[in-house]
Amino acid sequence: MTVEVSFKDLKLSEDVLKAITDIGYETPSPIQAQAIPALLDGKDILGMAQTGTGKTAAFALPALSNADFKQKDPQVLVLAPTRELAIQVAEAFQGFAHHMKGFHVLPIYGGADYGTQIRALKRGVHVVVGTPGRVMDHIRKGTLKLGELKLMVLDEADEMLRMGFIDDVEWILEQTPKTRQIALFSATMPKEVHRIAKRYLNDPVEVIIKQKTATATTIKQKYLMVSGGHKLDALTRILEAEEKIDGSIIFVRTKTATVDLAERLEARGHAAAALNGDIAQNQRERIVDQLKKGKIDILVATDVVARGLDVPRISHVFNYDIPQDNESYIHRIGRTGRAGREGNAILFVTPRERRLLSSIERTTKSKIPEMHLPSTQDINNSRVDRFKARIVEAMQQDDTAFYQELIEQLETEQNIPAVEIAAGLARLLQGDIPFFMPDKPVREARSERNSGNEGRERGGRERGGRNERGGNDRGGKDRKPRRNRSATPDEGMTRFRLEVGNQHGVRPGNIVGCIANEAGLDSEFIRQLNIEDTFSTVDLPSDMPKKAQDDLRKAWVCGQQLKISEVKGGGSAPRKRLSRNTSHKGKS
Repeated sequence: MTVEVSFKDLKLSEDVLKAITDIGYETPSPIQAQAIPALLDGKDILGMAQTGTGKTAAFALPALSNADFKQKDPQVLVLAPTRELAIQVAEAFQGFAHHMKGFHVLPIYGGADYGTQIRALKRGVHVVVGTPGRVMDHIRKGTLKLGELKLMVLDEADEMLRMGFIDDVEWILEQTPKTRQIALFSATMPKEVHRIAKRYLNDPVEVIIKQKTATATTIKQKYLMVSGGHKLDALTRILEAEEKIDGSIIFVRTKTATVDLAERLEARGHAAAALNGDIAQNQRERIVDQLKKGKIDILVATDVVARGLDVPRISHVFNYDIPQDNESYIHRIGRTGRAGREGNAILFVTPRERRLLSSIERTTKSKIPEMHLPSTQDINNSRVDRFKARIVEAMQQDDTAFYQELIEQLETEQNIPAVEIAAGLARLLQGDIPFFMPDKPVREARSERNSGNEGRERGGRERGGRNERGGNDRGGKDRKPRRNRSATPDEGMTRFRLEVGNQHGVRPGNIVGCIANEAGLDSEFIRQLNIEDTFSTVDLPSDMPKKAQDDLRKAWVCGQQLKISEVKGGGSAPRKRLSRNTSHKGKS
């Protein structure tokens, strides 16, 4: 019998454990359970694991637990093959360090402004996450000092080899102290990666994660590419239009999200309930029993509490939040299609999560087909069909004789045709709720299956032959969003103030990238960005989830916490522009 390990058993620091609880992680994934104790003990790690196994937390949590925040120079250096992965890892560190005052992490990659990175390095950072080319540049310039480095992480080493970075990686390793700890993670073990592991790692602990690949053939899998701010609208459309939905489980990452989403679904007329670890066991059992008996139709749950759940009427599983590891995906969708019954699994993927989708497909050894949102016409047709079905069902009941007599009396006394009486009764049944959905389409995010490769660096150069070290390549320039300084936001948008501006060295791409990562929004939903000297304003979807706003409020850009707040009245925040000739040494 396998004893399930908790994060508390892993001897992580109290601040890290608080952050884990906030994020909603409940039990460590296999790679976390094996790697964290070894890294806390100062041992080198050689990990073979795919993307999607939870390996970022496997090295970030012990690194933060061992960090000395009084030390100014970097203590952790993470090398990643792409700028996208570097940003994701840096954001993960920031989230895990939420309760650690004074913690600083810096992503450095080609195409970003050197000056901003150099100023941040001078002020002091505890963790640097970067692509090999830009890391080499900073080491050569003397702006990245590695004398106090405690931990070096090579993330996706085989991918760095494939992209021609292996010589750069080896050069960087040579610049690090001999006493540093090394964690090398790779999905495969090519000869060159094995050579580096043998040469630089000191008696490493090997962690090999073999993933289950079986998913029931009775489960029909689909994915929908959707921006984070539009997930709820997309979900409600699918719930209306999808055929033969009986009971459903909707998986989210955190306990807070279970309650928030269940309440939103109830407000839209769905019989939904939250199921998470904070709910008492006897109450959980009552909720599951209600699902079995058809008193509720939807459970919004976290991974752990739903494991082992077997309710025959579960026809659909929705991965509202993509799981943190691929094993969880398999466990999640296994709640449907049981005992030979047919089941449906729908996965929501934001544009920033394309890599995770590909990883799930590799693990399950199956290509997941894309679905598209039901149109307004589809929804309205479905409403008509359901309304007719309700009327037919009522007509088939045994106690309708009295009502038939009543209709005949009304037809005779008022000289009203039966069809008009029926129309009046149908209107009475519908009440004041609009019958048809207005034609206001929800935009799907662009689904370019290979677009996750954009921005990759190859052999120290960006794709298309643009040089990373030059810092002025066209491919690395920030794409400026629309700057239509309208007095009021567009319909469906709300204006927000961000506490970062020109004097902090911020550029449009910094803000757009942060919002896209934290809120899962595609750039087309990030509008009217206006950067002032000490703050910025931006228009975002009005229906952006509260959790996304909370995440943005805590996010950092150019050394400044965004502290996002709604601009009252919808107009632009007051503008106090400094003279262009005013010199200042703003934080960045």
